[in-house]
Amino acid sequence: MDQATEQELIRGCVENDARSQRDLYQRFSSAMMGICIRYAPTVHEAEDLLQEGFIKIFRKIHTFEGRGHLAGWIKRIIVNTCLTYYRDTKNLRMYVEINEEAQSGESSFDVFSELSAEDLVKKIQRLPDGFRMVFNMYAIEGYSHKEIADKLEISIGTSKSQLSRARAYLKNIIIEEEAKEFNVKTV
Repeated sequence: MDQATEQELIRGCVENDARSQRDLYQRFSSAMMGICIRYAPTVHEAEDLLQEGFIKIFRKIHTFEGRGHLAGWIKRIIVNTCLTYYRDTKNLRMYVEINEEAQSGESSFDVFSELSAEDLVKKIQRLPDGFRMVFNMYAIEGYSHKEIADKLEISIGTSKSQLSRARAYLKNIIIEEEAKEFNVKTV
């Protein structure tokens, strides 16, 4: 059987057709789960966010006007679902003490260049909530600091500071893991 076109899927979802909803979910859920995993500290929370996001998608599918790509519209809803969840239900730990070496952000080599995407996602998941939200929004989703500040209800300066600290924190994680791998003691 042929895959339904996006217009057919949208029309079916607007009419609450279970098959169309299943097909839309199957077509986009894997990519959207990747987004949820970047924002959530655990796979279980990511699965919950994905589920909640698709409920919103099915409730709002009638508002999709066909301008732009359906995938982009779905992604925006998923990202906003993740952000709303953390803004409303979590006490964002926007400030975390990290050692001075990590705060300086100085390193003799680019620790990010050697990482696979999967390894980087695992390390991003280890970031404190506030760092993870800002890092994902800026470095991966492409939001500006003003947009981040508006969405997370923080100042632009806090957004910039948290991005800098998130990068330093990630570098520190990577350096410590490499030191363990080579059995080298870190200071």
